[in-house]
Amino acid sequence: MSPRVVDAPARVVVLDGVGLGVEDVVRLADGAALPVAGTDAMRRAEESWNAARRIAATGRVYGRSTGVGANRTEDVPSEAAAGHGLRLLRSHSGGIGGELPARQVRAMLAVRANQLLAGGAGLRPSVVTALCEALEAGAYPVVNEFGSVGTGDLAALAQMGLALAGEHPWRGAGAPAPQPLDNNDALALISSNALTLGQSALALHELRGLIGATQVVAALSLLAVDGSHEAYAAPVHAARPHPGSTEVARRMRQLIGAADRPTPPLGRLQDPYGFRCLPQIHGPALDAADALETVLAIEINAAAENPLISADDLAAYHHGGFYQSQLALALDHFRLSVVQVARLSSSRLSTLNEPAYTRLRPFLADQEPASSGVMILEYAAGAALGDLRAFAAPASLGHAVLSRGVEEQASFASLAARQTLRACAAFRLVVGCELVAAVRALRQRDLRPEPELPAARALALAESVLDEDAADRPLTQDVTAAAALLDRFTDLWRGSTS
Repeated sequence: MSPRVVDAPARVVVLDGVGLGVEDVVRLADGAALPVAGTDAMRRAEESWNAARRIAATGRVYGRSTGVGANRTEDVPSEAAAGHGLRLLRSHSGGIGGELPARQVRAMLAVRANQLLAGGAGLRPSVVTALCEALEAGAYPVVNEFGSVGTGDLAALAQMGLALAGEHPWRGAGAPAPQPLDNNDALALISSNALTLGQSALALHELRGLIGATQVVAALSLLAVDGSHEAYAAPVHAARPHPGSTEVARRMRQLIGAADRPTPPLGRLQDPYGFRCLPQIHGPALDAADALETVLAIEINAAAENPLISADDLAAYHHGGFYQSQLALALDHFRLSVVQVARLSSSRLSTLNEPAYTRLRPFLADQEPASSGVMILEYAAGAALGDLRAFAAPASLGHAVLSRGVEEQASFASLAARQTLRACAAFRLVVGCELVAAVRALRQRDLRPEPELPAARALALAESVLDEDAADRPLTQDVTAAAALLDRFTDLWRGSTS
C-alpha cells in the first residue's frame, strides 16, 4: 500500500516520543500523513544509544550481554556478542498465522518509531530514520498475526527487526537500506508492544466513530416512532451528571432539535429502553473510549523497554514496564461497553417492527398479504451481535506460564486488541440493519426532520443510497450500503458539538 500524499500542512506528524496521539497513529497508518522525527527527540535517542553502549561495556545488561527469558543467567562471551543480536532476532521472528494487513503493520511502525524517541531504549538512532523512511515510502515488513501474549510483541517486532537487517521480506516499494543491528540493538528493538498499541489505536478510532454514528441512526429511529424527547432533557442529566451520558443527551437534542426542557409527549408516557436509556448506555461507551485513549496516550509515548537505559545516571534499570495490564483491562472494558450499544440498536430494530410504535404494517412490510418486510433483519442483526458478544469475552482472564516458569503471567493485551479490531465489522452490520429499517419507516410514514437539523442531513444521505422498494426482496445489499454509510454519519455526529 502506497501512502496517500496530502498537500496540506497537516500531512506532517512530528514524532517526538512525548505527544503522539491516537489520531496521529491512524493518519500515519492510512498514509494520510508523513512522519518527521523531532530534532530534540533524535538527540535524546542518540544520548540513549551512547549511554547503552557504555553501560553494556562495563557490566551485565539483560539481553545485551546475557540471554533472554530463562536464559537471563547465561552470559554472552565477548567474542560472540556481535552475532548475538541477529541470533536473537532470528529466533524470535517465528510469528505464525495469517499475514497482517498493511494498515496494522504501518501503525506498529509509527508507534515503535515514536517510542524509541522517548529515549529509554538505547537503540541506534538510524533505526528511527529507517522506520520513518518506510512509512513515507509505503513499505512495510511481512508480519504474522500470532506471537504475543501481552508482555511484548516479540515475534512481530523481531520480524520487523530482521526486515530492517535485510533478512526478512518487505511489502510495497521503498524499503529502507539494511541496518547493521548487533547485540546492543536486538532486545532494545523488540521490547515493546507496538503492534498491540497500533491495533488498539485503529480499533478505538473506528469504534468511537461508529458509536457516534449509531446515535445518529438512533435519532432517525426515534423520529420514526414519534419518540419522546424527555429522556434527553438537560435536567435529567444534571441530576445524574455522568460525563458520557450528559454528552450523549446533549448531542441527541442537537441531532433532533429538542429543547433542553422539552414538552411532555401527548401520546406514550415512556418509550422502550432502546430510546429511553440511550444516554445511559451510549454514555458509558464514550467514557470507556476516553479511558482507553488515556492509556494509549501514555503507552504510545512510553519508554517501556526492559531494561530502561537512563542516560542521566548511566544506568540500566531492569523492570516489568512492558506488561500491558492497563491496556488489556481498558480494551476489555471498552468492548463490553460496545456490545451494550449494539444490543440497544437491535432493541430499536425490534421496536421498528411493531405497528403499535410505527402505525405501519408489521415488519414495515408492503401491502401484499403476509409480507415479511424487514423481518429477517432481526435475525441477521442477532447473528452479528452473537459475534460481538464472543469478541467481548475478557482477554485479560487469560493465563500463561512461559520460558521455564520465569514469566508466569501474561496480560493478553494482544488478544484484546485483535478482538477489538474484529468487533468493528460485526458492530457495523448490527447498526446497518437498524438504519435500513429506520429509513424504511420514515419513508412509509412520509416523515422528514426539519431541514436544518443533522438528522435531516443523515436521512438525505441514507435515502441517496438505500433502495425505496418496500416489496419483499433480498436486503443484503441494503445493509451493506447502510453499514458503509456509517462513517459519514460519524462526521455528522462529530459536527453536533457546538
